[in-house]
Amino acid sequence: MTEGTTSAAAEGGDTLTRLEQEGEIAADYLEGLLDIADLDGDIDMDVEADRAAVSIISDSGSRDLQKLVGRDGEVLEALQELTRLAVHRETGDRSRLMLDIAGFRAKKRSELAELGAKAAAEVKAGGQPVKLDPMTPFERKVVHDAIAAAGLRSESEGEEPQRFVVVLPA
Repeated sequence: MTEGTTSAAAEGGDTLTRLEQEGEIAADYLEGLLDIADLDGDIDMDVEADRAAVSIISDSGSRDLQKLVGRDGEVLEALQELTRLAVHRETGDRSRLMLDIAGFRAKKRSELAELGAKAAAEVKAGGQPVKLDPMTPFERKVVHDAIAAAGLRSESEGEEPQRFVVVLPA
């Protein structure tokens, strides 16, 4: 291989290493936050869909960690942004890291996939577009994926924070 060229495997390995590094930085940052807040939690790191994924879980149930989730995941979203900033500060690169606390996002992802499938079924049956309630970018992404899996198209409309998904007939 000549200088300046890389194979796809090498690039994939570099990406994985970079994402693993993001996960490590995020884990260190979050461990510090857990210590400051005097909360117990274990940190799990993974790479999912070309992004680092970090989860905080607790053996003592998720009651203590609910403080870090907040109402409708608002605190979780803020902590995710702070964690992304911590990763950016260390690496100099923008991070797309996903943070889950006490399984909140995993449960939400399942509920949203079901909502997307129901909306797709409604559009298939009625032939008319269906507008869903406003959602966060994470929520819209999950719904868009569920609608695509059902064989339909969808679009996001509106301005944040009132941006919503419209499911379109085939």
